[in-house]
Amino acid sequence: MRRFLPLLAPALALLALAPLSAVAAPAPKTPVVVELFTAQGCSSCRAANTHLADLADDPGVLALTFAVDYWDYLGWPDTFAKPAFAERQKAYARKLAVREVYTPQVVIDGRFQTGGVRADKVDALVAQAARGPHNPPDMLFMQNGRVAVGSGPAPRGGADVWLIRYDPRAVEITPKKGDNRGEAVVHKNVVRQVARLGAWYGKPSAYRQPKATEDGLKTVIIVQAAKGGRILGVLAEKAS
Repeated sequence: MRRFLPLLAPALALLALAPLSAVAAPAPKTPVVVELFTAQGCSSCRAANTHLADLADDPGVLALTFAVDYWDYLGWPDTFAKPAFAERQKAYARKLAVREVYTPQVVIDGRFQTGGVRADKVDALVAQAARGPHNPPDMLFMQNGRVAVGSGPAPRGGADVWLIRYDPRAVEITPKKGDNRGEAVVHKNVVRQVARLGAWYGKPSAYRQPKATEDGLKTVIIVQAAKGGRILGVLAEKAS
C-alpha cells in the first residue's frame, strides 16, 4: 500500500490534508468490473441483463449496465441510452480488436470481452480476472467534491480517471416497439452518467467531480489505461 506524498501544488493540497488513517488503512480487494452493453430492443439482451443482475449481487464484482443508442434508428429508442456509452464501447472494440460493436456484449476489467448471451464464458472470464494480479493506486473521496488518486505504476501512455454514476435499483422497462414489444425487460445498475475527470501518469493527483445529474445514484471512480485499456483501480462510494 502506497501512502500519498505531501504535495505543494495548490491544486493537489487536499491530498496532503487527508487523515493518515484514512489513507494508510488496508484497501478492500479491487472488484472485477463487468460492463454490459445492451439495448432495450435487442431480443437476446434480456438473458444478458438477467445474468448481469445476478453478478451485481457478488461483492467481488462491480456490474454496470451501459445502454447504447445505435439501434434507435430501427424504431425502438432505448430510454437509458446516451451517445457517450456507445463511444465507450467503441473504444473497447478498437482496443480489443473487435471488428464492430454489438449487443449484448460484456467487457471484463477492460481486458476481455465476450457475447453477453454466453453466461458460462462471462463467469469464466470474471473468475480469470479475479485471479489476476492487481496493484491499484490508493484512491480517496475528498471534501469539496474532489477525488484523490495516489502514486503507482502507470501503463505506457498513462491512464484515464473516469467517474461513473449508476442507479443501483432493478428497473423494469416494457418496450412499446421492437423485438421485446410488450415484454418486461429488467435492468440492474443502469449507468446514468459518465465523465472523464482527467489523465493519471502515476503521480498523486486530484480531480473535481461534476454534479450528479439525478438523485439516488451511486458513484464509482475507475482508473483505466488510456483509450479503453485495462482497469487499474476502482473506488466505490460507501453505502450510506
